[in-house]
Amino acid sequence: MDTLYITATEQRRRKRAVLVMSVLSTLIVISFIISMNTGYIRLAPLDVFKTLFGYGTAKQELILFDFRLPRIVISILIGAGFAVSGCIIQGLSRNPLADPGLLGINAGAGLAVIMFISFYPTTQKGSIFLMPFLAMIGASLTALLIFILSYKRHRGLLPTRMILVGIAVAAGIGAAMQILILRLTPEKYQFFAVWMAGSIWGTNWKYVLALLPWLIVIFPFVMYKAKALNALNLGDQMAVGLGAEVNKERAWLLAAAVGLAGSCVAVGGGIGFVGLIAPHLARRLVGPQHQALIPASAFVGGLLVIVADTLARWAFQPNEIPTGIVVAVIGAPYFLYLLSRSK
Repeated sequence: MDTLYITATEQRRRKRAVLVMSVLSTLIVISFIISMNTGYIRLAPLDVFKTLFGYGTAKQELILFDFRLPRIVISILIGAGFAVSGCIIQGLSRNPLADPGLLGINAGAGLAVIMFISFYPTTQKGSIFLMPFLAMIGASLTALLIFILSYKRHRGLLPTRMILVGIAVAAGIGAAMQILILRLTPEKYQFFAVWMAGSIWGTNWKYVLALLPWLIVIFPFVMYKAKALNALNLGDQMAVGLGAEVNKERAWLLAAAVGLAGSCVAVGGGIGFVGLIAPHLARRLVGPQHQALIPASAFVGGLLVIVADTLARWAFQPNEIPTGIVVAVIGAPYFLYLLSRSK
């Protein structure tokens, strides 16, 4: 009888997850279409349709294929990447208010970038190709430092300690960044400020191709580790009882979270709150099981960033504001709401 009840409950949960992700997919497609028609130079829906099938003018093809489409695709990808990274970190720390920014991963990427900008003669040409790699290195070294400081012999990696160490490391990195900012010329400072505010600056297909392999490799790996993440979310003793190698699984999953967050920061800048909001909303929609929570988080994150980027391009035409600011406007009140509800 209990087995039948569990099976029926699981079936209802799966049907709900499929329904939720179908709705989210539809909303992403609608947002995609609206975003293609949004910008300083307006393209009518019919013009967009004609251009997609090769019947547009040279100007329409330039606007759509070289500027808008890569930016829209990148918005969805970095939203999904940040969201899944946040989902992993919340599962590892057993803290629904944790995200890559809280652990200092975003700050580590930013420090590497500002060090590069400080000493590199220009923010153009070579820097476009070097900055993503440097952001990844900065994020990885920061995560390694947090891992070392959070690890205790005979007790392993402690989730609460990891959060506290991450906050301290992020604060230290922030102080170092403020010192380095004093070295910047006005031109470099403006470039860095826009980047850290979350401007999706990599608006061409090269950045899509640079980001896509990380997601293609890491997403299936995280889905493969979903059961282990479920076990870790129950606590170390329960996870060990279920046969999970706690420290090994936690290290692999933390590396996956860093890979996702670092690669997304490299292209999208310091977009905050996505890793916090998306997993939390997805958890309310599909429940705590990571087999459904991980893909639902990716859908919610992609939807959130594409909507924010569309608003950023539309709200103050002909000017635009960084996407990260729009996400923060949405995320900050929700974060305060979560704090007020947390025990």
